[in-house]
Amino acid sequence: MVDELAGLLPDVRRRVGLAPDVALAEHVRAVLHSRGVVLGGLALDRAVRAASAELFGAGPLQGLLDDPATTDVLVNGPRDVWVDRGGGLVRADVDLGTDAQVRELAVRLAAAGGQRLDDASPMVDARLPDGTRLHAVVPPVCERGALISLRVLRTGTLRLEDLRAGGGVPPSWDPVLRALVAARANVLVTGATGTGKTTLLGAMLGLVPAGERVVCIEEARELAPTHPHVVSLAARRANVEGAGRVELADLVRTSLRMRPDRIVLGECRGAEVREMLMALNTGHDGGWATLHANAPADVPARLDALAGLAGMTSASMATQAASALDAVLHLRRVAGRRFVSDVAVVDRGPDGGLRVEPALQWRPGAEPTVTTRWGELAGRIGIGR
Repeated sequence: MVDELAGLLPDVRRRVGLAPDVALAEHVRAVLHSRGVVLGGLALDRAVRAASAELFGAGPLQGLLDDPATTDVLVNGPRDVWVDRGGGLVRADVDLGTDAQVRELAVRLAAAGGQRLDDASPMVDARLPDGTRLHAVVPPVCERGALISLRVLRTGTLRLEDLRAGGGVPPSWDPVLRALVAARANVLVTGATGTGKTTLLGAMLGLVPAGERVVCIEEARELAPTHPHVVSLAARRANVEGAGRVELADLVRTSLRMRPDRIVLGECRGAEVREMLMALNTGHDGGWATLHANAPADVPARLDALAGLAGMTSASMATQAASALDAVLHLRRVAGRRFVSDVAVVDRGPDGGLRVEPALQWRPGAEPTVTTRWGELAGRIGIGR
């Protein structure tokens, strides 16, 4: 169907440009009629879906993106497409034509996200209208054609009950996670890419009392917690003239003037760590943020690296973080399964540096374990030891 439709697309695109308010099905039907082609209901529906994917969506990749199990789609070449459906990357049976057509697709997707992609601006990060995250590069950055990376944002937010039922959280930890929210602890959600940090954060924010105002700050909107009073702030990239940029650090400072009960930083990965730590140290308790880290023990080094971008010394970072942060929820992904593996406590070690050590640990198939640090964490969040 896509091949048959390809010759009709210029006419369909032209009609859409002349009459954008007319339903796409009418444009497709009119073009087919002008060519003497009559399709039945099911065939027409397929033609309309194919036209929509080619004109407004991701073309031949749209079917992969529409699969509810898909998390990522990666394009390395016309016949080198990979998809992750939660179990790791596998090659997809998709033919995108030629290198030139892959580039055309990348340029069109960038335009749909309000960005420019060409020889003068060969790299782009954008958010597509359906929420999908796009990263694309074209020559001279890459060797040929274009490289496209798509991260799918699924609508709907899981609850803590859903994560527990799905095996992502051991049942015995339910009171602990709820206590972190009730005690207004400041918490980092950590893990590697694709471990489910945003999903867990959204579930935890759903436990915040309805009378509290939650301000979510993100580079691109992903958080949609089930809560009646959520305000979302999103960073903004500079336009083609280099103006209009709004940094995450700017948004953290702005949020302080919005009467927040909870300040949430969707992902801390730059100089905004300074503003976030300062906010949590000035009476804004109950804050949450996510951070890329491979293990709880790696969190101090990761924070130190980010703090350096903000001009903070290691000693200053350790002092601020130890005072601001109470706990770390760490996630892992093993054989496609995502789960909370550690609940860690944050403090300063004997050498004065920042220390993050597990108080609770768990691996699927085993019983959760309690370490010697549990007493300190239990005292912070007011739960029985």
